[in-house]
Amino acid sequence: MWNQVYNPFDNAVLSTLAAAIPLVILLALIAPNKVKVHLAGIIALIAANLVAVYIFTMPADLSLRASLLGVVTGFFPIGWIVLNVIFLYRLTVEESVFETLQN
Repeated sequence: MWNQVYNPFDNAVLSTLAAAIPLVILLALIAPNKVKVHLAGIIALIAANLVAVYIFTMPADLSLRASLLGVVTGFFPIGWIVLNVIFLYRLTVEESVFETLQN
């Protein structure tokens, strides 16, 4: 069993900065608007896995499994919202009330 390491550098500031690396990478890629958001997210995910494995000593298989769980957990509510939006859109178009909503 792997015990999570919260402070790999025995310094709260350095450990926090190390944990913030994926977020900083994500924001640095998104801010100049030169990298598409989904690609920046994938790069940040890779960075998060590398930080978890090499700095926080998380086993690589657990890191990948946690990433997969995060993807599944994130896509389910987003997919549910998109499904409902499509349903409402089709309902308003078929009932001819979409123009009313636009006005």
